[in-house]
Amino acid sequence: MDTNTTQDQEVLSFRLAKEEYAISILKVQEIRGYEEPTMLPGAPACIKGIMNLRGSIVPIVDMRILFKLGEPVYDHFTVVIVLNIKNHVIGMVVDSVSDVVTLTQDQLRPAPEMGVGADGDYITGLGTIGERMLIVLDIDQLMSSEQLGLITNLQKAA
Repeated sequence: MDTNTTQDQEVLSFRLAKEEYAISILKVQEIRGYEEPTMLPGAPACIKGIMNLRGSIVPIVDMRILFKLGEPVYDHFTVVIVLNIKNHVIGMVVDSVSDVVTLTQDQLRPAPEMGVGADGDYITGLGTIGERMLIVLDIDQLMSSEQLGLITNLQKAA
């Protein structure tokens, strides 16, 4: 049997509402407990504010608000996944982190077509592990999207 590991993806899985999502572990810098960020006037609703991370000012994006998954609840499971996207540090608030898993090509399926205007551009595929289904996100594309404008705005500020 040919085990071509170059096709395998190591991902961090996390929960938002009742769904489980996954992003490349290579984008994750660290995972922190949730602390209320400093709010920025005029920021989009999904940008909760900013936090000081060892001297760096980091924008905090609430994924539940971004994906319109209902009112977020912040409890002891809520975490901030600190990402490094195109040399910019961004915090992503999620309901909880599940685990790190390796998805093989056999476990990955292409994302279904969502039609015009849908946010499916950020979904790279669906991963299945037993009964679990993970929605695999292209976190670079999502955080660089016009909807957020984070990377563009951060590059202008630099």
